Amino acid sequence: MAIPRPLRALAIVSAFLLFYLLFQAFRTPPTIHGPGDLEHELPNEPTLQEYGEPPPPLWRADGYAADNPDSPRINATLLALVRNEELDGMLVSMRDLERTWNSKFNYPWTFFNDVPFSEDFKRLTQMETKAKCNYELIPKEHWAVPSWINSDLFDESAKMLEEQEVQYGPMVSYHQMCRWNSGMFYKHPALQDVRYYWRVEPKVHFFCDIDYDIFRWMNDHNKTYGFTINLYDAPQTIPTLWPETEKFMAAHPEYLHENNAREWVVDSKRRPEHNIKAHGYSTCHFWSNFEIADMGFWRSKPYEDYFEHLDRAGGFFYERWGDAPVHSIALGLFEDKSKIHWFRDIGYQHIPYFNCPKSPKCRGCVTGRFTDGERFLFKEDCRPNWFKYVGMD
Repeated sequence: MAIPRPLRALAIVSAFLLFYLLFQAFRTPPTIHGPGDLEHELPNEPTLQEYGEPPPPLWRADGYAADNPDSPRINATLLALVRNEELDGMLVSMRDLERTWNSKFNYPWTFFNDVPFSEDFKRLTQMETKAKCNYELIPKEHWAVPSWINSDLFDESAKMLEEQEVQYGPMVSYHQMCRWNSGMFYKHPALQDVRYYWRVEPKVHFFCDIDYDIFRWMNDHNKTYGFTINLYDAPQTIPTLWPETEKFMAAHPEYLHENNAREWVVDSKRRPEHNIKAHGYSTCHFWSNFEIADMGFWRSKPYEDYFEHLDRAGGFFYERWGDAPVHSIALGLFEDKSKIHWFRDIGYQHIPYFNCPKSPKCRGCVTGRFTDGERFLFKEDCRPNWFKYVGMD
């Protein structure tokens, strides 16, 4: 029986529409050019270029047994601010870092908490490493909301942050954490004789075998700070951070290093809307959930004076100043930019971003991948600015 002509026409149109919808769903996304379009600003993505290790000298894993009192280890620690209820996530991070690096060098772990660690936390974390684990309680005076913070003003500010959909804005503990990570952790008595630290957070991943003592490398090459991921911050969280920084610099012009990275800090070309909303700050920062650093910088007079100025300004609580932009601005202004190092050989992930180098030593991540999230996240990568103004070291 013949199909009526109108039905045949309807079938043809339906098939065409189905084909068109499938084509739109699976075709290659269109090219988008403009500020923040990282996919086209980095046609030669550095992590797609094969890379081995940083320049020597490199200390190999000889004599680093955990029970060797004469090992080449220097005064450094793996450092984590973590809650008891984050135990499972912390074990994930420890297993990765022990497998890829620390099982060879056995640097101690130092865990911090604002409440005592549970016996389960202590037992299970110590089982993940042969190195010594230290469990430290944060002094109340280091964690408490400062006396000069007005609680009513904080409540109003928290409401405003919530209305702007600022993540963690209303949480007092998050503000306390940002302040502690910015200017308190290195003052803890347990770190008094420790110079270097590697910050490790729960639920992060490490993908590449690292066969040299990273702390020794930092020391031998006179490096102050090491990072893997370089991002833009949300400008609505830090609207007065840069104006307060300018006030501080006007009072202390002598603290500006002659070989600074100020251009990276204040760039207004790549994402001009960020610079406008942050009143002159590009919002570029080192993502500090991974940082390897010399605490001598935080203990220096320029940084201590800077932190004191910011602390008194109240932005850790009235806004949501994070330790990442605070650390990054200070490094960009007060430190020699040649002492800041991109650890391109360390495969790392903190959801949703990656540092995944091309190396036979890496397993479990996609080479060159920056994010496995939505495409708009590509514009959050600030590495192009860092490479432009500083370089890849």
